[in-house]
Formats: sequence, C-alpha cells, structure tokens
Amino acid sequence: MPEHLITRDRVLEALAGHIGAERAAHAEDLVIEITESADGIDAGTRRLRRVVEELRNDGHHVCGLPAHGYYMAADESDLNATCQYLYSRSMTTLRQVAAMKRVSLPDLRGQLRLPS
Repeated sequence: MPEHLITRDRVLEALAGHIGAERAAHAEDLVIEITESADGIDAGTRRLRRVVEELRNDGHHVCGLPAHGYYMAADESDLNATCQYLYSRSMTTLRQVAAMKRVSLPDLRGQLRLPS
C-alpha cells in the first residue's frame, strides 16, 4: 500500500467531494479513493486517521461519526455533531482515568482544568 499517497493535501482534496454528513465516506472507501487501490487497507486507514487528526488540530472542519464516515462540515450543525462525539469519547476516557486513579471525575477535571 502506498501510504505515502495519503497526504494532507490529498485527503483535503478527497474530502472536498464529501461535504455534509449525507456525502460522508468511511475510512476504507476514502483510502481507496485516494490511493486507487485496496492493497494494505489497514495501514492506509491508520495513516488516514493520523492525517485527519492533524487536519483537525490545524482547524480544518473534518467531521466524522462512526455511522457516517468522514466528511467536511457543510454547516455548524455538522461541526457541532462531530465536536459532541469527540467530547463524549474523551469523557469516556477521562472516566476510566479517574476510576484507575481512584479519584472522582470532578476532582480529576479540577486537576486538568477542563470546562464543565
């Protein structure tokens, strides 16, 4: 699998054709679209997820929900749905950390200075 083909620019180019949740594409389909190959799909999807994370960290409105796949936000509701999903996922992880450290989540949140 030519993982090197899955670059920030190529992902953004592919996602330009997937604006709004109704036009979302699952990771495997995006990898095939970008690389024009199904070879090494697992490595390709891992690379795609890393690139999506980089793009989000740079402020791009790359949305994604497990039921839909990845897409660019068409409007604020698309962006809010993805942000809510990411927040929920992070809270699940923080609950696990709090339980393992045997502290309450509010105490952990105070230590991390997270918004309520």
